Amino acid sequence: MLREAVSNEWFTVFIMLALGFLTLSKFLFSKRFDDFLAVIGNSKYLKIYARDQKFVDGFDTLMFLNLVISVSIFSFLMYTEFVSPAAFNLVQFFKLLFGVGALVLIKVLLERLIGSLFDIDGLIDSYLFQKTTYKNYTGFILLPVNILLIYTLSPSKSVVYVVLALILLINLIGFITSFKNHQKILLNNLFYFILYLCALEIGPYLILYHFILDYKA
Repeated sequence: MLREAVSNEWFTVFIMLALGFLTLSKFLFSKRFDDFLAVIGNSKYLKIYARDQKFVDGFDTLMFLNLVISVSIFSFLMYTEFVSPAAFNLVQFFKLLFGVGALVLIKVLLERLIGSLFDIDGLIDSYLFQKTTYKNYTGFILLPVNILLIYTLSPSKSVVYVVLALILLINLIGFITSFKNHQKILLNNLFYFILYLCALEIGPYLILYHFILDYKA
């Protein structure tokens, strides 16, 4: 059963934008896009493209734009299901888009700054590339999920929990992959690693959670 017409119209606009970004990435970076789709359970993509990464990367930029839109739509659906039913508000949704995008970008910039301060740019760049890849993959998976939740399925709590579990699994795979690739260095600096997890891995998601709770403010 379809949702309110106005909401669906705006959701359709943003979903088409996200699809446009994915289509453009497939058109401009066809081989890389195909390798990216197989990143779960296959380290080929990480090994090949980590060597060629740039500070501003066209493929990652397009995937990031899809990520921001997909996460924002799913966050809105979660809010209406878990916190309070809310009518779609374009201004508020743009705030949500900005909040999600800014949070991800600021987090990346802080991590790069830490890498420069401690002269571990190479390690941080490799680690960030792997994390970014799995986050972008999450955005890729969320797009069809959002389409189903808006136009087909009712976004019940059980459905949302299943999707959250899937997101957690994807990012857990990414975390384990990164940990295995840098295991020796991380274990030798375990205290700083735990401090990093609390400050730059757990903290930002708590901020995003409170941002979603204050969505209507």
